[in-house]
Amino acid sequence: MANMYLSPKEITEEYVAIGKKKASTPAYKLFILAILAGALIAFASEGSNVAIHTLDSVGLGKLLAGIIFGTGLMMVVITGAELFTGNTLIVISCIEKKVRWFDMLRNWVIVYLGNFIGALTIVIFIIYSGQLDFSGGLLGGFTIKTAVYKTGLTFSQALLMGIMCNWLVCLAVWMAAAAKDIAGKVLAIFFPIMLFITSGFEHSIANMYYIPAGIIAKMNPVWVEQAEVLGVTAAKLAHLNWESFVVNNLIPVTLGNIIGGSLFVGVFYWLGTLYKGRPAAAEKTDRLMPGKLDNALAKSK
Repeated sequence: MANMYLSPKEITEEYVAIGKKKASTPAYKLFILAILAGALIAFASEGSNVAIHTLDSVGLGKLLAGIIFGTGLMMVVITGAELFTGNTLIVISCIEKKVRWFDMLRNWVIVYLGNFIGALTIVIFIIYSGQLDFSGGLLGGFTIKTAVYKTGLTFSQALLMGIMCNWLVCLAVWMAAAAKDIAGKVLAIFFPIMLFITSGFEHSIANMYYIPAGIIAKMNPVWVEQAEVLGVTAAKLAHLNWESFVVNNLIPVTLGNIIGGSLFVGVFYWLGTLYKGRPAAAEKTDRLMPGKLDNALAKSK
């Protein structure tokens, strides 16, 4: 019976081909699929907040959020949407000389912008749908608190948590590529994503929902009051703005996501499975066989 999954080497070869396809996709298709992916991740983000906003236990809250959040990546992978964090793996297609570095960067820019638009679309829908009024506005306060925390990270904290996040996210994508059926893909995605959310790591595309939602929620005095009940001070609230979103979170987390996905998953697994290494010692010895050495000396004379 044929295996229902790919071997480690076959996964790497599969993703080289996937990266080639992604890099050659027309820009308009990439952009549309990226908007969809941004929206799907935002749905997972807001759903996680709804589930945990009344829980006092941080650990249990993060675990529950992790169980729910994986739905976002499942929808992205199975529907073929384009997510920036997963596309950091295209680097191995470049290393294998199947994709030009320029085409990889083109993909990243288009997909990143599309993800941002998709996430912001859900932010607007959530804000004006009244969902943040749940629990007497406590959900709105929790949304603000979440955004305040994320924009309060130092550059190094955000960078490192971005690396660890996309290390796990790309492992989920990597393992999903190994599965040949939907059930296998779902299971491959579920556990690494649950682990990343439970650990509190930072995902740039998810933060395109979490932080703008908190910034806009600041305009509602009821939600601000609830945020203060949750411990958000006036000084921290004042620090929550579009500048702190970009500088304190989005830039370092995005850089971390690139390192975590492209290096710790893409490059490392390429080195471990496809890289052929330097010429073997036997090949070097063969070059110095007596007959070849004599010919070389004769020519030098």
